[in-house]
Amino acid sequence: MSERPERPVDVVLVDDQPLVRAGLRVLIADHPDLRIVGEAGSGAEAVRLVRELAPDVAVMDIRMPGMDGIEATRLITEGAGPTRVLVLTTFDDDDYVYGALRAGASGFLVKDMAMDDILGAIRVVAAGDGLIAPSVTRRLIAEFAGRPEPGPAPRPVAGVTAREREVLTLVGRGLANAEIAAELCISVATAKAHVARLFTKLDARDRVQLVIIAYELGLVTPSK
Repeated sequence: MSERPERPVDVVLVDDQPLVRAGLRVLIADHPDLRIVGEAGSGAEAVRLVRELAPDVAVMDIRMPGMDGIEATRLITEGAGPTRVLVLTTFDDDDYVYGALRAGASGFLVKDMAMDDILGAIRVVAAGDGLIAPSVTRRLIAEFAGRPEPGPAPRPVAGVTAREREVLTLVGRGLANAEIAAELCISVATAKAHVARLFTKLDARDRVQLVIIAYELGLVTPSK
């Protein structure tokens, strides 16, 4: 059984479309483990609300008037607060996937996903893990594939052991801890320990950032 939080997950909804916020509000209201504590219609308002309320998760749109969701995400995640950002946007935002994740978002979902999946993603991100929709993962790979000057070879990572480097490569390919354990013939507990050390050594907030680091270091390429 999965552990339940002792209190509801506090959520701030950020979207410039009131109907979208209303739909999410109604959806979340039926789940006592989630609680809406604020709503914002712009990035600037979202940053203000997050600093004031310190929610667990900000569900963030990208395209908004004034400050967009990417800049708001950067300002929110660069602070010392506990808030994690889950980007929830449309299929038209392909060009923004990498920017949002690099800005510090812990998850990236698209609005046509099943509502239960969106609720699950809020819980996953609140628990400290990262999550990217499978279709978005393909876009992230395409973003790296389209970069004009990919590294000619994987770059060394100071302080990371050879085994941790293998684990980082597999995280970059999207493998879960159990799959990493099977691939490397180690226990799941050992795989989890390696991932935990990578978080510390690479100053990564979650698995999403480890995926990005793996690509940026050249450990994973779209052809692999």
